Amino acid sequence: MSSKDSSSQISPIHRIHPFYYIHVLDQNTSVTRLEIGPQKFFRQDNETIRTGPEKMITIPPGHYCIIENPVVKNEMGQVQFDENGQVKLLHGNLDIRLNKDYKDPFPLYPGEVLKQPVTLLKYVAANSALRLKAILDFDEQRKTGDQWLFEGPGTYIPRKEVSVEEQINATIIGPNQAIKLSAKREITDRMGQHRVAGENWLVKTPGAYLPLAYETVINIENAHVLTNKNALHLRALKTFTDDFDQTRNNGDEWLVTIEQTETHILNVYEELVTIIDITVLNSRQYCTILDPVSADGKNQLGKKKLIVGEKTFFLQPYERLEKGIQNINILDEDEGLILKCTESFEDEIDKVIRMAGDRWLLRGPREYVPPTQVEILMKRKAIPLDENEGIYVRNIKNGRVRTVIGQTYILTENEELWEKELPSRIEQLLQKDSLVEKHIRTKDIDTKTGKRIKWKLVTYHIPQNEAVQVYDYKVKQSRIIFGPDLIMLEPDEHFTHINSSGSIVYSLFLLGYLSLYCTFAFVVICNKI
Repeated sequence: MSSKDSSSQISPIHRIHPFYYIHVLDQNTSVTRLEIGPQKFFRQDNETIRTGPEKMITIPPGHYCIIENPVVKNEMGQVQFDENGQVKLLHGNLDIRLNKDYKDPFPLYPGEVLKQPVTLLKYVAANSALRLKAILDFDEQRKTGDQWLFEGPGTYIPRKEVSVEEQINATIIGPNQAIKLSAKREITDRMGQHRVAGENWLVKTPGAYLPLAYETVINIENAHVLTNKNALHLRALKTFTDDFDQTRNNGDEWLVTIEQTETHILNVYEELVTIIDITVLNSRQYCTILDPVSADGKNQLGKKKLIVGEKTFFLQPYERLEKGIQNINILDEDEGLILKCTESFEDEIDKVIRMAGDRWLLRGPREYVPPTQVEILMKRKAIPLDENEGIYVRNIKNGRVRTVIGQTYILTENEELWEKELPSRIEQLLQKDSLVEKHIRTKDIDTKTGKRIKWKLVTYHIPQNEAVQVYDYKVKQSRIIFGPDLIMLEPDEHFTHINSSGSIVYSLFLLGYLSLYCTFAFVVICNKI
């Protein structure tokens, strides 16, 4: 006990100043009473001062305090006492006191506790609110656990049955924005729509939005700006009706273009797959779309769709280009296309029915865009040939090889160039510089490899005083040709160069003459017989 308390207990006289009070315990009755100043209090021998002197509590305007174990008052506001003279208390209860009820300073009765000192009342500004929670039932509408908002602007008056959970500030919704909300429990939102627990929805009205007590702001959604060059590829996360009154089933995919809206905010049940760029075809281009979308928005699996420019379009979900954007085939009069039919159709150019597997040659001059039933195998160009030039052509159906000499020729759909192989020593002979310069045209040589182009007709200028032996493997006959002369080998022919010695040439000449004479004599004898 301090010296001050000791002196107050020793001295029987106590001066209580105005707006001060003390608690006095009567040790005979064990009752504690309140004494209020100003007064000169004479303490009896059986009395003890338990509290004080203490200053009375003053509540300024706009403030409050909380008293624990408040006194019991009657309808007239008078404090109630029991038969022993002890003040009656509401034990375990709280009393929130405001300036309007306690304009004058007041003391604390014995047993009362200042739970919260004088505190400024909380002002709630505009576009903000306090989320409140009922800790006791009251007013018949509020049940324990209920939550609601006290929205500003205004001053919140606390109640003993209510606790303040948090302060909520409004979310500002700008142009082309929306906020995504989620319901914590079954509620009716500010638009009057019934929401179930866990349901999500959007609020798109520009301005400040203050979420209700059972609403949670998930995030702010920004709008996607659409132009004539892009589109949004969306996917449905569940079955719902979109912003354009279209029913979308779970898993459906579709496009949103500028023709529908300039800006689009994703619905809570929409997922952005990707942003699609527009496909542009000029007047000299075309493309083939695989699995095109029909009028009802369904992909026609396995089908194709031909689009010829000028045209702009967006590829719908699951559509794809077969070979990208292609240029229209422009054929000169010396060019052609080898075509193959993949599906029976009526050929409008030749006015015939093409069956699957058919091949044909389309000759120029013309522009050609293949229909979806036609595949372009290759492009052919006519080969111009001089009178002493030729090529080897093989028929892929029967395998026969023939020569084409001295004309401009384009291979048909059943033909291909055939490469003629020669013995290595003949190849070396043809590759000699002197022979290339004098006897073989340089265009018969591949400029990259420096080797003979094997599908071109093999020609050889026999110099004077030289000879070659030509053997035909098909008919199994040979012939000797003396220079100067030009030989052009057929597909089944090969030649052998004979040494240019004069005696050898002369001997070959005699041998040939003798062979011719014997043949003539044999014919004459046969005729006589």
